[in-house]
Amino acid sequence: MNTEFLNPKDIKSKTLSEMQEELGALGLPKYRALQVYRWLHRGVTDFSQMSDLSKALREELSQRYFIAWAEVEQKRVSKDGTVKYLFRLPDGEHVESVLMHYHHGSSICISTQVGCKMNCSFCATGQSGFARNLAASEILSQVQAASLDAGERISHIVLMGMGEPLDNYQNVLRFLELVTSQEGLNLSMRHISLSTCGLVDKIYDLADKRLQLTLSVSLHAPNNEIRSRTMPVNKRWNMEELLKACKYYSDKTGRRISFEYAMINGVNDMDWCAKELASRLRGILAHVNLIPVNDVTGTGYKKSGLDRQQRFVSLLEERGVTATVRRTLGSDIEASCGQLRRKVEGRDRT
Repeated sequence: MNTEFLNPKDIKSKTLSEMQEELGALGLPKYRALQVYRWLHRGVTDFSQMSDLSKALREELSQRYFIAWAEVEQKRVSKDGTVKYLFRLPDGEHVESVLMHYHHGSSICISTQVGCKMNCSFCATGQSGFARNLAASEILSQVQAASLDAGERISHIVLMGMGEPLDNYQNVLRFLELVTSQEGLNLSMRHISLSTCGLVDKIYDLADKRLQLTLSVSLHAPNNEIRSRTMPVNKRWNMEELLKACKYYSDKTGRRISFEYAMINGVNDMDWCAKELASRLRGILAHVNLIPVNDVTGTGYKKSGLDRQQRFVSLLEERGVTATVRRTLGSDIEASCGQLRRKVEGRDRT
């Protein structure tokens, strides 16, 4: 019995060279692989949509392969134009993405995992637990689905949705190769940001690849005591180890690191926190992005007031560290990732 067709392969996660090699083994010329590749990167969800292929070839491909997709299950549009998507994947799992509009173009914040293992205390995603990693094709499908729904090209990508990107390292690297492919969406690596809570070993590896993407590090504290309390990953790699890796990254790539800092009233927003943070970042090519913490059910955290946010910025800049307060988008549609999935899957009972 020929079992070749019993487990179709994920064709959209393949690079063009892999596809050329694999389809070449079936006796197909390289231009056929290029045709298929281009169709996949336009966002088709079925081989029957590949109109310049013969019917026989489309049927054979549909037996050997499947095309990953992300279906819009829910969509919320904010008064500021931000769009929150809840995508359903083929196995019934859900992930979230947020499409934002700026003067420089459209930017999408996408997920890399279903849930998250990191369990940061202020994050809605972590409260739902971890289900699985996303394939490169599923990460790409979020960009494609949002672009098709919005009817516009997405020019910037932020890997800062559900999940820890560096915990799904190989699939994320594959996604980066696909999304920057000249025959695909052809995005510039400099228009991609990757956010991590601090998986130090992967930061070193990423630095050595010199990909020229922007590394965003979720720091959220000026010292180990506060960070370990809010971010369990700090017990594996403390701030000294993390910041050493960050300096290595900026030195190796020449790229400035964005340090994300969620402002939590009475927890990490005091004057001495700003002063200690500035001291910690001395010698690193850095920018601090202050984020008013999201109101997430069950955390008890409250965002810092506007005066406190501006005071924090002033204290950092007085000490030579550039800082800004992130513009809040989509607050009326629960745009922070994880909140909508919790409601849909019944995890938010309060």
